Amino acid sequence: MSTSLIVPLHVAYIRALGNSKDELSYHLSAHLRMNAVYWGLTALFVMGHQDALDRDEMIDFVMSCWDEEAGAFGAHPDHDAHLLSTLSAVQILLMQNALNRVDIDRVVKCAGDAFGETDTRFLYCAVNALSLLGRLDELDVEKTVAYIRRCRNFDGGFGAVAGAESHAGQVCVCVATLAILDRLDEVDQPTLCWWLSERQLPNGGLNGRPEKLEDVCYSFWVLSALSILGKLTWIDSNKLETFILSAQDTESGGIADRPGDMPDVFHTVFGLAGLSLLGYPALVDLDPVYCMPASIIENLGLRKGWKALQRRTS
Repeated sequence: MSTSLIVPLHVAYIRALGNSKDELSYHLSAHLRMNAVYWGLTALFVMGHQDALDRDEMIDFVMSCWDEEAGAFGAHPDHDAHLLSTLSAVQILLMQNALNRVDIDRVVKCAGDAFGETDTRFLYCAVNALSLLGRLDELDVEKTVAYIRRCRNFDGGFGAVAGAESHAGQVCVCVATLAILDRLDEVDQPTLCWWLSERQLPNGGLNGRPEKLEDVCYSFWVLSALSILGKLTWIDSNKLETFILSAQDTESGGIADRPGDMPDVFHTVFGLAGLSLLGYPALVDLDPVYCMPASIIENLGLRKGWKALQRRTS
């Protein structure tokens, strides 16, 4: 177990992810390919190695996932368009300074997935993307806020739909959406921040809801909401940092959901995102509202009033 972040190993791990095309797992995860590219690129940005992957190849892949009929992006070439993969595509192209490749007017009119699935996560995807594209004025803000309000629970948290159990992932997306819309007045902040701080277990890790195991990905879901609400000090940052670092694969690189498990790019990016918000030395600032490099969001004039812990020098 390493007590420090092994950056070179994690960079090499991400660079090697596209080399497994002969493995069944690569093809079984095709529905997550666009998201995986976003996760990998964001992780590289946080570590200060955003040039580790070929820019032109990445942009070509993103554009190959364009669904001409829907006017949005799928997760993989010839996959149907979806809000989640569309947001990831927009985020990738912004980070690669290639948003000019997108037909923004068509993306703005995207109606979501073909099956009409509704969920607070997809609501966040739409609001996030519209904000990044500079088209938030196309949204019915009051209707959006009213839906989030219906998903709020007695414990201050939010569920996937009205009446659903509070979950840290849904809390993250609802709080971030309200932050983008400048409507954090809808959050019961004392109750919610108490609920979020209760997600920390004795081993330092965070879970997503009561009576569940710790998982590195909640290092972002929980910390994102706490940082947006200015309450990052409500958890033990030293114990959480130790937990995240203990989940590193010290042989092949990458970060797992918990110590001893196999690493993947999903937990790698959200572990790094958590460490960035905790002020871990030498990492790049991450915006917890958009889950993108803070400098890019600031250049777009979209920064909200979140607070990370001060970046340590050692």
